[in-house]
Amino acid sequence: MNAFPSLSPTAADWTPESWRGKPALQMPTYPDLQALEDVLGQLRRLPPLVTSWEILALKRQLAEAQEGERFLLQGGDCAENFVDCESGTISNRLKVLLQMSLVLVHGLRKPVIRVGRFAGQYAKPRSADTETRDGQTLPSYRGDVINAPEFTAAARMPDPQRMIVAHSRSALTMNFVRALIDGGFADLHHPEYWNLSWMGCSPLAAEYQKMVGSIGDAVRFMETLSGAQVHNLNRVDFYTSHEALLLPYEQALTRQVPRQPGWFNLSTHYPWIGMRTAALDGAHVEYFRGIRNPVAIKVGPSVQPEQLLRLIDVLNPDDEPGRLSFIHRMGAAQIADKLPPLLDAVKRDGRRVLWVCDAMHGNTESTSNGYKTRRFDNVRREVELSFDLHAAAGTRLGGVHLELTGEDVTECTGGARELTERDLERAYRSSVDPRLNYEQSLEIAMAIVRKQGA
Repeated sequence: MNAFPSLSPTAADWTPESWRGKPALQMPTYPDLQALEDVLGQLRRLPPLVTSWEILALKRQLAEAQEGERFLLQGGDCAENFVDCESGTISNRLKVLLQMSLVLVHGLRKPVIRVGRFAGQYAKPRSADTETRDGQTLPSYRGDVINAPEFTAAARMPDPQRMIVAHSRSALTMNFVRALIDGGFADLHHPEYWNLSWMGCSPLAAEYQKMVGSIGDAVRFMETLSGAQVHNLNRVDFYTSHEALLLPYEQALTRQVPRQPGWFNLSTHYPWIGMRTAALDGAHVEYFRGIRNPVAIKVGPSVQPEQLLRLIDVLNPDDEPGRLSFIHRMGAAQIADKLPPLLDAVKRDGRRVLWVCDAMHGNTESTSNGYKTRRFDNVRREVELSFDLHAAAGTRLGGVHLELTGEDVTECTGGARELTERDLERAYRSSVDPRLNYEQSLEIAMAIVRKQGA
C-alpha cells in the first residue's frame, strides 16, 4: 500500500507554486525581488519550449524501456553556457549522440530513446553558497541562468534577467535541433553526414565505419525487397532534459494545455532532481509530484532503500508506466555494495521504474596538477558492473546518462588515445565538470554493445 496515497500528480492540494511552502535548497538569493517578479511575469507570457504531446510520446517510450523494448541514451554537457549556443557546438552534440545511438541500435537490436542533456541545462548545484579567493568571498557560480563564472562581485550577483536569456538560448537550441532532424540530418541513408571533422585519425574510426557500412547494406537490402525507399529512416525522435533546479523558472513554464488534464513543465521533456535536492519534504520533490512529465531522480551511495520506496509513493503513487526513472551514480568503487539493496527493495515491492546508470558523477577526482577529471576506465567499469548487478538482481538496466561533448576536449583521462594528466592541459574547457569527448563517448557505446553481446 502506498505510504502517501493522497499525493498523486492530480491531487487537489498541489499547485505549481505549492513548492514555496517547503524547504528550497540550492536556490540563489536575488537582491531585487521586484525585478525577479517582473522577469517571472515575462516568462509566464513567453511560448513554451516543448509540447505536451512530445512529453507524452516520450513517456510512452520510457514505459517501453522499462519493459526492455527500448534503451535510453541520455547525454550532453555538464552545464551549458550561453556563449556555446552556436551552430557548430549544437550540431556536434547532436552528431555524437546520433553516432552513439547508431552503435547501440546496431548492437542491441532495439530502438534507442535519444535524450539530449541540453536546451536548458543552465543551472548547477554547488557544494557551498560562497567561494573565497585571496581573501574575497563571493556567491558561488550556479550556472549561466543565475550568474556568471568570472570572480567579480558584479558577475557573481544573481540576475533574474538571465532567465530570459536562458529561455531564448534554449529555444534557439531546440529550434536548430528540430530543423536539423526534420531536414534529414539524422537520415540513416547517410550516416556519413554525422562524422566529426577529427574522426579520421580516431583509433575507433575503422570499427565505426565498418558498422556504418553494415547498416547501409541492411537499408539497401530492405529497400530492394520492398521496391521503395524506407522513409521512416530519414528522421528520429529527439527529446531534451535538464536538472530542474531553479524552481521559479520551472514554475513560470509550467502550464495547463487544452484537452489534457493536469500540469506540464513545458521547459523540457524530461526533468530530473539531483541528489542535493531530493529530500522527501523538500521543495523540488513537492514541485515534481504535480507535473505530468516523466521525471527522474539521481540516486547516490548514501540513499537507503526506504528512501527510494517513499519517493516512489510520492512521485508515482499510481504506478504509471514511464513516469519515474532512477539514475544511479555510485562510483565504480562503491556500486557493487550500494546498488543491490536498492534493486532488491524496489523489486520486492513490485515498483515500476526505469533504472539508468550515470557512470560519471561517482567517479570524479582531482589530479596532481589541479584538474577535476574522471578516469575513462572507471566510467566504463561502472557501466559494465551495472549490467552485471541488474542481471544478478533480476532487474533491468534500461539506459545510460553521460556528461559528454562533441568537441575534441581533454577532460577525462584514458580512453582510446590513453589521455594522461598532462593531456588535460591541452584542451580542458569545462567550467564545471569533466566530460567525455567524442571518441570516449563512442567507446562507451561500443563497450555497452560488447557487454550485452557477450
